[in-house]
Amino acid sequence: MFNPSRQDARRFFFETWQKHRTGQPLTDLETIVLSILVAHPEYHYIVEAPETYLEADWTPEMGQSNPFLHMSLHMAIEEQRSIDQPFGIRALYAQLALRLGSEHDAQHAMMECLAEMIWHAQRHGGGPDVNRYINAVRRRLGEGEEETPRPNPGAGKD
Repeated sequence: MFNPSRQDARRFFFETWQKHRTGQPLTDLETIVLSILVAHPEYHYIVEAPETYLEADWTPEMGQSNPFLHMSLHMAIEEQRSIDQPFGIRALYAQLALRLGSEHDAQHAMMECLAEMIWHAQRHGGGPDVNRYINAVRRRLGEGEEETPRPNPGAGKD
């Protein structure tokens, strides 16, 4: 199972940006990361200075959000959309993009729903709740909750 450290994940962003800047070919995943970086020029100074930001902390008390967490959430949404997992998320994403006027804004709305679900799981214990996530996205669209709850991945396994 792939489980990168905080530094490994950050290095991936730094190396992707460097490869882009030097014209080196990118992998498919690096191409996705580059599109996220390009959409966030406010983070370019960070990926230009790995020696400064590899170990940097961003805390709520500092009044800043963590740019690496933000970009990683974009990656998670992009992966969910590309494989339509949880099932139906691709259609919800498309509806949000139409309603909000851009895919980037749709990703930000979905990221808030995803972060809420993660926060709830951390706060109350247990794993991620796909129903909480899907229903939060549906509420963004003005839709009600799904009638039939979905099984959560890994639920009921020993």
